[in-house]
Amino acid sequence: MVLLPAHQFLDQLGIPYRKYSFPNTTEKGAASVARALGFREHQMVKTLIFETDAGECVLVMLGGDQNAISGYLKKALGSRNIRLASPELVVRTCGYVIGSIPPFHWQSEGFRSFLDASLLKEPILGVGTGQWGEEIMITPNNLVLASQARVVNLTDREKPVFENS
Repeated sequence: MVLLPAHQFLDQLGIPYRKYSFPNTTEKGAASVARALGFREHQMVKTLIFETDAGECVLVMLGGDQNAISGYLKKALGSRNIRLASPELVVRTCGYVIGSIPPFHWQSEGFRSFLDASLLKEPILGVGTGQWGEEIMITPNNLVLASQARVVNLTDREKPVFENS
């Protein structure tokens, strides 16, 4: 099996995970990865890079079957004007192309990452490794630890963005 920088990062931190592979001819998208590996789409984490009006890039992690509520995302990021980063900006920011961005190991000090709270209810999550066809399966708590993500509600209209709001 391939040993990628994302694997090395987790190994150095002593964070447990499992390596999974799927055919690199698999159609792009969380649903396709979920089918290929035998998991639910919600368990395959989308790693999205957003840009704020201040020029800051942030990482947002959602279940593969989810979309963030725009107002909640703006509140979490503290910016009224946000947009998905362009493919070129994504590469400049993290060194990876859209489709298999690992949620850890490439961030500089102070880089902000957010994880949707609904993912904490899952027993295991799949995240990209930076190489299509390779996936890391990791517990939600270990994903938070590795990515240093802030857990916020981005998808449930019945709950506030921040737990203590």
